[in-house]
Amino acid sequence: MHNEDPVELRQLQYFVAAAKAEHFTKAAQRLNIVQSALSSSVRALEEELKAQLFVRTTRKVRLTAAGRALLEKAEIVLQAAKDAREAVSAVTQAKSGKLNLGTVQGLPAFLDLPLLLARFHERHPHIDVRLIQGGAAHLLEKVRNGKLDLAFLPMFYPPSDIATVTIACEELVVVCNKTHSLASSEFVSLGEIASHAFVEFEQDLGTRKIIDDLFLRANIDRKIAFEVSDLGTLMELVGHGLGIALVPESVACSRAQILSVCRLKDADACWEVVLASSAASGDALPRRFEEIIGKG
Repeated sequence: MHNEDPVELRQLQYFVAAAKAEHFTKAAQRLNIVQSALSSSVRALEEELKAQLFVRTTRKVRLTAAGRALLEKAEIVLQAAKDAREAVSAVTQAKSGKLNLGTVQGLPAFLDLPLLLARFHERHPHIDVRLIQGGAAHLLEKVRNGKLDLAFLPMFYPPSDIATVTIACEELVVVCNKTHSLASSEFVSLGEIASHAFVEFEQDLGTRKIIDDLFLRANIDRKIAFEVSDLGTLMELVGHGLGIALVPESVACSRAQILSVCRLKDADACWEVVLASSAASGDALPRRFEEIIGKG
């Protein structure tokens, strides 16, 4: 099978310049190259295409039928190459492109994601941002397969292909209805709260894994009465006295008028949030978003 030599962009650039100028010397001057280089390039192009592209005279050159056919296509190819370079440059300089973000439910209240998104949009108005919510395992898989650029996740031990940056750390506290038997307690133990009904996130959502691991390490069983998918519903159920919950302190403080707050006295429970990304990614847009967080 015969393999033809590929036509180079530079050859097309020189050819188009000569066709427009109808003169090799003038075209070479516009390209800031010597005329012999341009002539050699055109000859090589004719050999590769097996066609004469110019009729040469002492005063000027003009296109042949094959040359006219090539000119039309060459201008399209060169414009496409120019557009491609500009598109890549726009993305690397964060002037355009798409940023795909993921987040778990129940981020700490002091991590104001809508505000971060607003700041990012203000600085990079031509970047399309897409945000999805989901469970930690689901979001992590999307980061690994390239469908998400960044994901806000609870603290975990990342695999080698995932890079993480800790961006928030907050104590977990117990919240309950003000008429609950724990309402008057300032400090409680895991053993004391384990006998009460819990309102929890569904598996793999929010703080669920952190709290499950907390009780597992203490070898204490607990009763989970309700499993929900969002923080608002969780807090409403607690507010109506249907159970207790462990939530980030800032979340508890935001409901202090209607809920009582107790601290754990025998356990170190912390809601840590990391920003996860592909360790192999060198894309500029995720780094720009991380800069927004760092300056927040």
